[in-house]
Amino acid sequence: MPIETHMRTLTLCLSLSLALTSWSGAAEEQAKAPKKVTKTSAVKRAAKPVVSQKFPARKKVIKPVPTKPVVLSKKTPKTRSKPLELKSSDTDRGQKRKSIKTAALKPMAKQQVYEPKNFRPAVVRPEKPLPPRGPAANELFGSVSLPAPLASRSIGSYTNGCLAGGVELPMTGEAWQVMRPSRNRNWGNPRLIDYIERFARDAHALDHWPGLLIGDLSQPRGGPMLTGHSSHQIGLDVDIWLTPMPDHTLTLEERETMTAESMLKDPFTVDPDKWTPLHTQLIKRAASDPEVARIFVHPAIKKELCEEAGDDRAWLAKVRPWWNHYYHFHVRLTCPPGAEDCQGQRPVGNDDGCDQEVASWYAKLKRAAIAAANLPLSPATPSRRKGGFTMAELPAQCSTVLTAGASAPVSVNADDMTASAPKVLGSKEAGPPLPRIDPAALRALIGVRKVEVPLPDRNPNR
Repeated sequence: MPIETHMRTLTLCLSLSLALTSWSGAAEEQAKAPKKVTKTSAVKRAAKPVVSQKFPARKKVIKPVPTKPVVLSKKTPKTRSKPLELKSSDTDRGQKRKSIKTAALKPMAKQQVYEPKNFRPAVVRPEKPLPPRGPAANELFGSVSLPAPLASRSIGSYTNGCLAGGVELPMTGEAWQVMRPSRNRNWGNPRLIDYIERFARDAHALDHWPGLLIGDLSQPRGGPMLTGHSSHQIGLDVDIWLTPMPDHTLTLEERETMTAESMLKDPFTVDPDKWTPLHTQLIKRAASDPEVARIFVHPAIKKELCEEAGDDRAWLAKVRPWWNHYYHFHVRLTCPPGAEDCQGQRPVGNDDGCDQEVASWYAKLKRAAIAAANLPLSPATPSRRKGGFTMAELPAQCSTVLTAGASAPVSVNADDMTASAPKVLGSKEAGPPLPRIDPAALRALIGVRKVEVPLPDRNPNR
């Protein structure tokens, strides 16, 4: 092909290329230029706002649509909650729009309470006022200085009763002397008075005992006492000192101030320097009388009697160990024959009480000795008994015994005692305090243990 033809073809292609380039540039400029809006009578649609991709428009607050009322159950309280308005936060910008519907607060469910299957609610009932107790019986009986002018009889039990027609034991006899006469407790059933006089004569004549120092019997009309005993109420109990009677008649002051001698070396052992075979023979004679129901001694004395009894051991069954009887022994008689109002004790068995009973009491003594090591010493005067019986709690006949005759009872006050009341609250305790265990023996007993055992009351009903 000739060169001229090629040149013409190349020139034509370049011309076409330039024409296309200029046409496309003009089209772009025309598209970028704003369009002019001409006013016309026809209503045109509003143009959509141009939204910049860099700064998106804020979301509108969507007002909640009123919801239908919530149907409440029977257990749900009838309260309607307000609808919650939800607003989009600034952190939600740029995220995809979501349609948010109105959310209503649901009422809180009722809290469940655990109840056992067999649960029954307690029924609170109004308390009934307690009836007035009235004066204590020990104050009433303790204020009477003369016996009831009635036929002699013991009414009730040894620890809950009274004495009608009480008989006074003379202050000084052939082989006895009454101690602490200011207490006015030298009264008893005629059966008891006869026993004391007979026992004192026999012990002096047959056993060569110097004579008996007599402690408490009963009050003129028996009944509960202001101090000391819980028994001695029906005129059939008597305390006899283990101290021999001096060889002279004691003055009133000596009888009020003299102290009985303890028979113990320590809480567990009888003192061999004080205990003699005469003491064993004295208690044996007292227990051998068929009218005697019980004799109470300290457990250590019971152990000593068991060791010295010999072959004749039947009388040991009546001798029973009990607290605090370490300077005296307590004799209790049976009820008189035919005394229907008197409540006696069952007869003792054939067991002499020297094996298992003594062993059990020594275990109690150890616990009591450990507890007593930390307690203060006993007071020099007997402590007043608190509370106690009222007249309604005693046998019904005791009201007649208390009010019989011209000697009317007088209420006793510890701070303001009347002249007619016995001066028992100020009398001296008959015996010395119970001996304490020494520190070395205490350490051996307790080791590292701590034992707290309250000391029981005296004078049992066994």
